[in-house]
Parts: sequence; C-alpha cells; structure tokens
Amino acid sequence: MDDALRIAVVGAGAWGAQHARIVSRRRDTALVGIVGRDPDRTAARAATFDTAPFTDLDTMLDEARPDLVTVCLPNEAHFAPTLHLLERGVPLLVEKPLVFDLKEADALLAEAERQGLFFAINLNHRFAEPVMRAKAAIDAGELGDIVFATWRFGGEPNYGDSPHANLIETQVHGLDMLEQLCGPIGSVAAQMTDMTRAGTYTTLAVALQFASGAVGSLVGSYDSSYAYPDAHLVEVNGTTGRLIIEDTVKRLTVSAAGDETRRVWEPGYFNDEARTFEYTFDRHMDAVLTAFRAGQQPPVHAREGRRALAVAMGIIESFEKGVRVDV
Repeated sequence: MDDALRIAVVGAGAWGAQHARIVSRRRDTALVGIVGRDPDRTAARAATFDTAPFTDLDTMLDEARPDLVTVCLPNEAHFAPTLHLLERGVPLLVEKPLVFDLKEADALLAEAERQGLFFAINLNHRFAEPVMRAKAAIDAGELGDIVFATWRFGGEPNYGDSPHANLIETQVHGLDMLEQLCGPIGSVAAQMTDMTRAGTYTTLAVALQFASGAVGSLVGSYDSSYAYPDAHLVEVNGTTGRLIIEDTVKRLTVSAAGDETRRVWEPGYFNDEARTFEYTFDRHMDAVLTAFRAGQQPPVHAREGRRALAVAMGIIESFEKGVRVDV
C-alpha cells in the first residue's frame, strides 16, 4: 500500500519477534527496521523479516523515518530508550511493564503529554475473546452488582534484578484486568514469599477492596508451571450471576444465579485465531493502528501501565509494613 504506516521495532528478543511478525505481515504497515543490542542477533532477526538492522536508536530514526515505533526490551530496561524516543518526538507502542519506578513513569507520561504524542502500552490480555465477552456481559448487567473477583496466574519464572518482578512484570495483567472488569481497586493487603529464591518474592497473595465495595483476591506465582492445567483463572461473581475465564483464551463460562445450566464460549475447530494467545496482540494492534490513523487516543494508553504500577507499589508497601494500603 502506498499509504502503509512505517513502523520500526526496538527489541530483537522472543516477544519482539511477535511485534515484527505482526507489522511485516499486515498490508497497511511496512516494517522499516529492527533495533537490537547485539549486532549479529539483530542482523539475523532483520533478515528473517526482510528489513534493516540497527544497533543505534538515532541512526534508525534518521534513516528509517518511522511513523510509529514499538518497544519490546528486557523488562527493567524500558525507561531510558523510551524517554529518548519520546524526546525525539516519536509516537510509541510499548510493552508492559511501563517501568518499575513511579517517578520514571511520570517522567515518560509528562514528556509524551508535552509533545502531544500517541503513547500506547500492550496490555494484550484485554483483547482475548473470553475477556472481551466477559466485559460485555458485565456491562450488560448479566452479573448484577459485582460482589467479589479472583485472579490466579502462575508459571515458570522470568527473573530480573527486581525482587518484585513477578508482581510488576507478570501480575500487571491481573491488576489491569481486574480493574477493567470490576472498576478501580481502592485498597490492598498483601502477603509474599521468597522461600524458593531468597530475596525475590516469587509468589504473592493479595486481598483487594474495590471502590464499589466489592472484594477480591489475586494470587500470582513464579513457583508454578504453564504446563499445568488452569494456569490462569479469573472468576467474577455478582448478585445475579458469575463468570469464569480459563487460561485467558481457552474458555468463558457465564452462569445465572439459581440456574443449573451455563453458557459457554470456547473456540471452535477452525478458530485458531481466537485460541492463540499471541494473536491477542494482533487484535490489539488492529485497535492501535485504527486509533493512530484517526488521530485518536490509544485503546490502552500508557497511563494504564502507570496505574497498574501504582497499585503494585501499594501492594509492596502493604507487605513491607504489614498493613492495608489505599491505592
């Protein structure tokens, strides 16, 4: 297409390959470069997607001239490159977590606001078919008033330097989804353990109070396995019904109080798109590009990443002080 958006990807890691895959396969986008830290690895990745390799952000910006840049770097290396790109006036889609420090988050948001830049974050769990259907059922009043909600998610570890990587990097999806489905979280009370890796809190349990008066819980673990059945489970229970989301993309079950029948959605035999976790990002990218082309705000603004980080910081404070913390 003559009017294809020019998009560059910063990051040559495993999930960065998903960024490159999506951009390179769309007819309305052109992948104009991949930026990585290791020259050989970056060159190999760029060759896979028939684009140019770069190891310097400014060189990429000057030579590739992207309309939009996506950023997928190691979790604790987000701040400096993101700030540099914003200072160069580049619209962005970044990966979660936004950063690990609220002052850094505020600096990024302030720079984006100062320059009037499009600044999106990839909280892609929102775009799973069961989650979208669950949101529609709640908004339609099928559950009545929400009374309690539960998030449980655990698998193999993704360690970093932070002792709270599990909470900030992985359970960010839970904090975001619970607020998306149930409204703002008002306060938290937390327990954590580092029994399997001293100094790193690999499993945590959090009691939640929502602003609506509903209560909830979040259990997140690096001491589990994605090979286990039901690695991910969300339950939302209201005065007139209940819904359960299984493994993000696997199944949604909606029940009405007092009714022993249930309504179930799960992807059919040929519906590989809906059953595939990575394609939740394709769906999000559809929404991102539609908004970007229309000059609208992102479907998930980076400030949502800042909000999830603020709740996470409240959880850390609660654990360290042994008290309930308002967030």
